Amino acid sequence: MAAQTLQLRPLGNTGLKVSSLGFGASPLGKVFGDVSEQDAFAAVREAFRLGVNFFDTSPYYGGTLSEKVLGKALKALGVPRDQYIVSTKCGRYKEGFDFSAERVTRSIDESLERLQLDYVDMLQCHDIEFGSLDQIVNETLPALLKLKQAGKIRFIGITGLPLGIFTYVLDRVPPGTVDVILSYCHYSVNDSTLEDLLPYLKSKGVGVISASPLSMGLLTEAGGPEWHPASSELKAACRAAVDHCKERGKNISKLALQYSLANKDISTILVGMKSVKEVEENITAALELATVGMDEETLSEITDILKPVKNQTWPSGIQQS
Repeated sequence: MAAQTLQLRPLGNTGLKVSSLGFGASPLGKVFGDVSEQDAFAAVREAFRLGVNFFDTSPYYGGTLSEKVLGKALKALGVPRDQYIVSTKCGRYKEGFDFSAERVTRSIDESLERLQLDYVDMLQCHDIEFGSLDQIVNETLPALLKLKQAGKIRFIGITGLPLGIFTYVLDRVPPGTVDVILSYCHYSVNDSTLEDLLPYLKSKGVGVISASPLSMGLLTEAGGPEWHPASSELKAACRAAVDHCKERGKNISKLALQYSLANKDISTILVGMKSVKEVEENITAALELATVGMDEETLSEITDILKPVKNQTWPSGIQQS
């Protein structure tokens, strides 16, 4: 692996600089198949060594397992706490959704214990479209501001699939209440609708994290999981794009990741990783983008294939995010 390191980008008005590639820790909760603790630790260690400083988890991933494993893995690094940035979430649990002030206040203490940390850099309300957005505005976010004052969290975020949830909440809270948003599946080769929201988010001083650059598996050779909520038309178009790349000896996942990384107005692209091999592939793709650029020709070919389904999304059903 090259000695070059990942680009750091500012995260809104937080003063934090996050690596352009973020480590999504949901796979450490065995959400996508078995992962040994040894492999999880090695993946986190390798990511950190190669310049990843942002790690994202949630109590929902693997029913709290992701937080526990990530906490142990970060502790095993043996580096000062200010060397890495940790984000976890609240409001979504194995048992269901609960965005009440009482539950999210208890939630952070549980998360800090599992993560073996004194504070998290970010606490994000998880998949808020499943709750009441007015409750998020009037009850959940005020509770998180108290946690910020108590020093348990440094910054506050909201996450979810439909882009309208972000404007709804940000238009109804005082400036500076929400520091960051996490959007997923809206900045990838097949759906770049997040782009339209970037000037608005910038005007609000909100940092932007984009997850699922591979559209929850659609832009991979393995394809999306059985439960993937996309239409059959969208799945078929993505499959055609995958096959097109494969026939030409190109890796669609690498290209899709580079497409997402190329937009510097997005602070970090969050990718789920569970092995040293995955970490190295993703970081190589990021470093290659910075040095030799991406394969524009193949990108334009797959963009053409995906044109009929461009920006097609799906209803926000219960799904991993």
